[in-house]
Amino acid sequence: MRLNEVIAGITGRPEEYGEWLYWLSVFGTPSATEPWGWQIDGHHLIVNCLVLGDQLVLTPMFMGSEPVDIDSGPHAGIRVFRAEEANGLALARALNATQRAKTVLSTELPGEVFATAFRDNLELQPAGIRYDELSRGQQGLFRRLLDTYVGRIRPGHAQVRSDEVTRHLAETRFAWIGGVEEHSVFYYRVHSPVILIEFDHQRGVALDNDAPSRQHVHTVIRTPNGNDYGKDLLRQHYQQVDHTPGRPHVRR
Repeated sequence: MRLNEVIAGITGRPEEYGEWLYWLSVFGTPSATEPWGWQIDGHHLIVNCLVLGDQLVLTPMFMGSEPVDIDSGPHAGIRVFRAEEANGLALARALNATQRAKTVLSTELPGEVFATAFRDNLELQPAGIRYDELSRGQQGLFRRLLDTYVGRIRPGHAQVRSDEVTRHLAETRFAWIGGVEEHSVFYYRVHSPVILIEFDHQRGVALDNDAPSRQHVHTVIRTPNGNDYGKDLLRQHYQQVDHTPGRPHVRR
């Protein structure tokens, strides 16, 4: 949000960019037992959260920034997506030539992450190298990359999500587009039946660069197979609990 204020100053367009041009929406009534949710929505930041008892679904989640770091002014020192960038590149660079041939899909970056807005329940074909095709050390780098995204929530819920992801590690793939040099621009994807992560270096929109650069990043996390926005969790809830108007809510 502070970087969005920086880009407002650079472009001189405060009606389009700014630290506080974000909206919080609450859906339903906050409850300890009944489903409800909230959303934060604005430029380069969209977080959807469904709450059902002690269960959370925090996807789809979109985070990005242009620029990603500031070296002067009141917000000097801010740098975002450092871990997401570095941990993805570390895994890609740890692959040998044979593994890289299975992982790299192309050298030309896409114009946008594939699971962008308005592409709910996008069906992406499995692509890239599987977790179980990696060495123990490479698997450690893969887990560190996953934890970068899964660990954004408080520890208890992060552990539940991590356990869910772990159960599907053998089906989890890592795919790459772009270069693997220290200063390359790139796209990567982590994909399993329960999580879809994308990271992409973008071309300039507010900044004046036609080629992708490390100063514009998009990331997205989705829950494949129907649980974005907690839809599958809600389906299970309504199958188990009678919500007939005028009747007390009881389990079927």
